[in-house]
Amino acid sequence: MPREIERKFLLKNDKWRSMVQASRALRQGYLCGNDRASVRVRIDGDQANLNIKSATLGVERLEFEYAIPVEQAEALLSELAGQVVEKTRHEVRHHEHLWEIDEFAGDNAGLIVAEVELEDAQERFERPDWLGDEVSGDPRYYNTELARHPYSRW
Repeated sequence: MPREIERKFLLKNDKWRSMVQASRALRQGYLCGNDRASVRVRIDGDQANLNIKSATLGVERLEFEYAIPVEQAEALLSELAGQVVEKTRHEVRHHEHLWEIDEFAGDNAGLIVAEVELEDAQERFERPDWLGDEVSGDPRYYNTELARHPYSRW
């Protein structure tokens, strides 16, 4: 079964910006969610996908992802999704890992989080000096929650 093992952190400074290898705009919205799973549609440049993710707290969750036409994703976002989460995703390589740094816009402007995907929940990784507190277990930082309760309203 496909699993996502991801740890999420706040950032303590902007040193990561000089190491950005690529950046792209993402838009995503949630079609439904409950205490067991969420269904998300995301547009990432000229690609789009439908994603089903278990609502498990912590660093390890079930995740299923399916490519869909961008036109269908646009329709889903405009007609069926609630609040759309907009962010720029920056990619930064640090030692053996690729970090995805999400810089949020709109109602979540001001929030920047770094995520690293791991092969195993116990996997060790080199912590960059720009990394702040871990928020992997804090549901406020999950995109599903940011759509419902934006950062600007905390």
